[in-house]
Amino acid sequence: MNMKKLYKPKFGTNGFKTMVFVLAGTLIFSSCKRTTIIEYNEAGYNSGNGSGPSTNPATGFTKPIVEVANGSITTNTKWTKDKIYRLNGFVRVGRDAKNKAGLAAVEGVTLEIEAGTVIIGDRETKGTLVVQRGNKLIAEGTASQPIIFTSERAAGLREPGDWGGVVLCGKATNNQSGGEAELEGAYEGWHGGAVDTDNSGILKYVRIDYAGTPINPNQEVNSLTMGSVGSGTVIDYVQCSYGLDDAFEWFGGTVNAKHLIAYRGLDDDFDVDFGFRGTVQFAIGIRDANSADQSGSNGFEVDNDGTGSSVTPYTSPQFSNVTIIGPKKDRTKTISTQFQNAMHLRRNNKIKIYNSVFTAYPNGLFIDGATTLANAANGELVLKNIVLAGVDGWGANGYGTGGTTTFPNPIGVETKSTGNVGTLAIDVWFKTASFANETYGKWQDLGIDETIFDLGATPKFTLNTGSILLTGASFTGLTGFDVVTHRGAFGTSDWTAGWANFTPQTNVY
Repeated sequence: MNMKKLYKPKFGTNGFKTMVFVLAGTLIFSSCKRTTIIEYNEAGYNSGNGSGPSTNPATGFTKPIVEVANGSITTNTKWTKDKIYRLNGFVRVGRDAKNKAGLAAVEGVTLEIEAGTVIIGDRETKGTLVVQRGNKLIAEGTASQPIIFTSERAAGLREPGDWGGVVLCGKATNNQSGGEAELEGAYEGWHGGAVDTDNSGILKYVRIDYAGTPINPNQEVNSLTMGSVGSGTVIDYVQCSYGLDDAFEWFGGTVNAKHLIAYRGLDDDFDVDFGFRGTVQFAIGIRDANSADQSGSNGFEVDNDGTGSSVTPYTSPQFSNVTIIGPKKDRTKTISTQFQNAMHLRRNNKIKIYNSVFTAYPNGLFIDGATTLANAANGELVLKNIVLAGVDGWGANGYGTGGTTTFPNPIGVETKSTGNVGTLAIDVWFKTASFANETYGKWQDLGIDETIFDLGATPKFTLNTGSILLTGASFTGLTGFDVVTHRGAFGTSDWTAGWANFTPQTNVY
C-alpha cells in the first residue's frame, strides 16, 4: 500500500482492437487480433501454415479465446482448460450491495476455474477479476496443471501492469471506520463485515503474472489483493511474478495462507495493513536488482492503518518460515536506489514473525515509529528465530556501511529504528538471547544456493548440505503452523516444483 506513489508505467501501443460486447456476464468466442502485427512478428510468431489450427496473432494461442465482458457474473459459471478467457475491464463475480449503479446485490455466485486454464487480462481496458463479498472463486489447479492469470501480450512483449490482477473481497473484520472500506483505486472493491470465518473460495496452484495496472495515479491493483478475506478461504501454492505494485497485500481479514512466491515485483513482496490477523507459512520473496518503486520497495511493509492509529483489530498476523532475498547478490551488483528494507515495520502494527531469513537489502530490519517500538517493547510485535545476513564485502557490516570503499548502491544497516525499544537500542533488543535471532555478515554463511538470485533460470531453493538453516526452528507455544526443523521457506524439499515458473516472459500458452 502506497499513499504517495508517483510511478508512471511504461505502456506500449495497443493495435486496433476488434471487440463485440454482450450483456454483462455473457461469454463469446473470438479470434480477434489484440496486438499489432509488428509486435506479433517481433515476438517471432507467424500465422500458421494451414495445417491444423492457426495461432492467434495476439499471443500465439491455438485455443479459442472467450471474451469475458466488463460487468457482473450473476450465475454459477465454470471456465475450462480447453479455452482461454480474456478479462475485459472489471469482471466481477456477483455484485456488492454498495455498487455505484444502485443495482440489487448478487451473492452466492461461484466462478469455478478448471485446473490448467489460462486467463488473460485485456491491456487497454485494465482487465481485472474482482470477487465481490458473498461470492466465491474456486480456482484449484494442480502441481502439474496450475491455473495461470497473465498478460494478453505475446511472449517477449509482456510488461508489469499489463492487466489488473485478482481481487478477493470478503466479509471478515478490519479496522476501518464502520468496519467496511473500498480498496484503493475506487473500483468498487468493497470489503469488510463481521464474519471472520467467511469463505471467498480457493486459490491453489495458481500463477499471477504481469498484473498491477494503475487504476488512478498512485493507485495500482496488486497481483493478489485480499480485502477482509475470511479464514474459510484457502490460499495455498500461489505465485505472483512481475507485478507493477505489491505481490500480496492483505487489507484486514483473517485468511490463512501457505506456499507463497513473490517474484520480481516492483513494490513490496508482502504488504499487510488494516487489521490483518491471519497465519502465513512458507513464503519467499525474490527481487530484480533494477526493479523498485520510487515510493521505496521492501520485503515486508506492515501498518496498522494509514495513519498508525490505535484502531482495532490491530494488524497482528503470524508469519513463519519466510525467506526474503533482496536484490544485491554481491558487492559489485548495482541495484536500484529505491530498495529499502527487508522488513519495514511501522505505523503501530503488532506483527509476529518466526523462523525466517532475510538478506541482501540495504537495511535488514527497520522498526519505525514510537508506537511500533512500544509494541515491540511490550512483546506484542515479535521477531524470534530470525536470521539476518548481509552481503560479502559490502562495507564493514555487509550492508554497505563502514570501510573506505565507495559503494555504487544505497548503504544501510543491519537493524535500525526511530528510537529505543523500551530501554534497549534496536540491535540489543533484536539480539535478546531468548529471541534466538542471529546475524551474519554474508548470505553464503547460511547455506542458501547462489542461483536464488539469478534471473532467467529456475533457482535452487533447497538448502545446501550442511546449511545452518536446516535446524533451529522453534514452534514452542505457537499454533496454526506445520512444525518443521528448518528456518526459512525451504528445507530439503522444493514445494515450487512442477507448478511454479520463473521465466514467464518466454512462455507460450
